[in-house]
Formats: sequence, structure tokens, C-alpha cells
Amino acid sequence: MGLYDRYLSLRVRRHEAAPPAHVALVLAERDLLERGAYDTLESFFELAFEYGTDRVTVYVSVLDEAVAPTLERALQDVDAPKPMAIRGPTDRTRADAPIQVSIGLGGKHEFTAAVRSLAGEVANGDLQPDAVTEADVEERLVFPDAPDLVVKTGAERLSDFMIWQSVYSELYFTDINWRDFRRRDYLRAIREFKQRSRRFGR
Repeated sequence: MGLYDRYLSLRVRRHEAAPPAHVALVLAERDLLERGAYDTLESFFELAFEYGTDRVTVYVSVLDEAVAPTLERALQDVDAPKPMAIRGPTDRTRADAPIQVSIGLGGKHEFTAAVRSLAGEVANGDLQPDAVTEADVEERLVFPDAPDLVVKTGAERLSDFMIWQSVYSELYFTDINWRDFRRRDYLRAIREFKQRSRRFGR
């Protein structure tokens, strides 16, 4: 670890604010085509848990759903420090693991499926319309947990990412491309998160 990285690490650890319990990372399909992309991802996981995060969600946006199986196979070979759940564009099984990976499962599609499920229960008489709560929606999402911090590399655009879950998340954009993302870039994100005053929509 270089001198500057040590300085950032010390600043982050000594800051009185708590670290984000749940960090989300938004990547594009092309990011994972770069040389060393999966090594960078392994390092990201290690850093997240080293600096106090309990859960990591990775959202990979894809232009063509046909590439999802290839990406899923590659991600299954990642040397992750904790159990990992990977979900593709058509998966409906709830993800429940310290590391969660979404490949091409758009937020609009996920939210629509949850609402459709609720509508079916209402139509069947299993649920009253006026009894539907936010918790009912969240229980039917594939990725139900809201991230505290969302990290996006390369551009200030989130695409179709966890539109329900990230409404109160802190967003961190960096112009550093994924292939060049280093320890110091992660520490900068955590430092900025700790310096912010979260309002949760208030």
C-alpha cells in the first residue's frame, strides 16, 4: 500500500461516521470485457468487507441478454471472499447472500414483476388492495435490500438500476474507468460517504 493510500485509509478508519453497511457497484457489460476486470472485482469485494461493509451488490447492465449466461459463468469463477448469489435477466428467485450480482435484471422489470405478483394476489382475494404496503413490494423483489452507497465508474449515468431500492442511496460517481479502479478510488468513495449528511428524502 502506497503512502497516499495509507493516508486515505487512516482518514477513513478514524472518521467517526459509520461505513456503508451495503455498497452497490454499477458496471456495464463492456467493463467486464477489459483485461483484469475480474481481478479488480475480487479486489473490490475484499476492500468492501475490509472497510466495514456487510453486503455488496453488483449490477451489470447488458445491451444483449444473450451474453448473460457467458457473464454468469465468468462471475461464478470469481474468487469471492464470501458467498455470492448471481441472478440473470429472467431469474425470480430472491437473492440472499453477502455478495449479490445482477446480470441484466433491470430495475423496471424487477419492480413490474413485483407489482404483477401483488396484483395477482389481490385478484385471487389473498390480499386486500388497501392492505398493500411498501414491505409487500420489497418482499417480492429479487434484490430487496437498499444500498447505502452506490458506486458508478466511468460516467454519471446509472441506467435501469434498482429503481425502488436506491431511492435514498448515496450516489458516488467517478470518471475512473473500471479497469483502472484501485484501492484509493474505493477509499475516496467511502470517505465522501462518511462526510455526507444523509437525509433519506427528508
